[in-house]
Amino acid sequence: MYKIVEKGILNEQVKRMVIEAPAIAKKAEPGQFIILRVFDGGERIPLTIADYNRDAGTVTIIFQEVGKTTKLLGTLNEGDSILDFVGPLGLASHLEQYKKVAVIGGGLGTAIAYPQAKKLHSLGAEVHSIIGFRNKELVILEDEVKKVSDEVYVMTDDGSNGNKGFVTDQLKEMIEQGNNYDLVIAIGPLIMMKFVAALTRPYNIKTIVSMNPVMIDGTGMCGGCRLTVGGQTKFACVDGPDFDGHLVDFDEAMRRQMMYKEQESHSQKEHACRIGGAQNA
Repeated sequence: MYKIVEKGILNEQVKRMVIEAPAIAKKAEPGQFIILRVFDGGERIPLTIADYNRDAGTVTIIFQEVGKTTKLLGTLNEGDSILDFVGPLGLASHLEQYKKVAVIGGGLGTAIAYPQAKKLHSLGAEVHSIIGFRNKELVILEDEVKKVSDEVYVMTDDGSNGNKGFVTDQLKEMIEQGNNYDLVIAIGPLIMMKFVAALTRPYNIKTIVSMNPVMIDGTGMCGGCRLTVGGQTKFACVDGPDFDGHLVDFDEAMRRQMMYKEQESHSQKEHACRIGGAQNA
């Protein structure tokens, strides 16, 4: 059992939890993830490690309540425990050689981009961060990102924070201003990462994306997280989750992402009915 030592609400749907997991905290690095189960018989879901504290022996996860398991996870509070918490899994990001980097987070992807920016900052790199959201109510981790970045731009689709536009708009402007980036890191919705990669390709700027397809075991055995990179089949859990954005087949990844929408909808409806029945009992 893994104890929840802190819980915070970042916005209406997004929560942050700090989990007591010293063995994982000891080895965790940016880019890696864990797989958890809330209860016996529950599904296994992957969540990227948003932060870690080796001295305290804790790992931070940030998640959006979008499915049955994340909603169940969101009902737990400080002092409660998670049944299974396995990791660190995946390959750690290799960031040591870069001097000037643009780090881009879209929506919840900001929680994954943050540890990348933090690591780069600690290594002495110049970090320009761009984080994008649909509106200002959904903005998360702005203060945390500012602490580990030389420049920060917060974009909203509707301009409700006074800075309207997409992350690609801001990135293009920064590139055209003469910023010579060694690397662009883009983490967020597949469509966002696709367009960031399309933008950087003509400039020949190395672009890394973090892929998070359907995943079950996290060790490469189930094959559920397969994707095509440079014409070859890769598995996000063992070959990634970081991949060259210029080589990822995003269209295929988006088709695969939609494969289980019907089952996910059924599971959520079943969960809602059970909760409603319990409340009315």
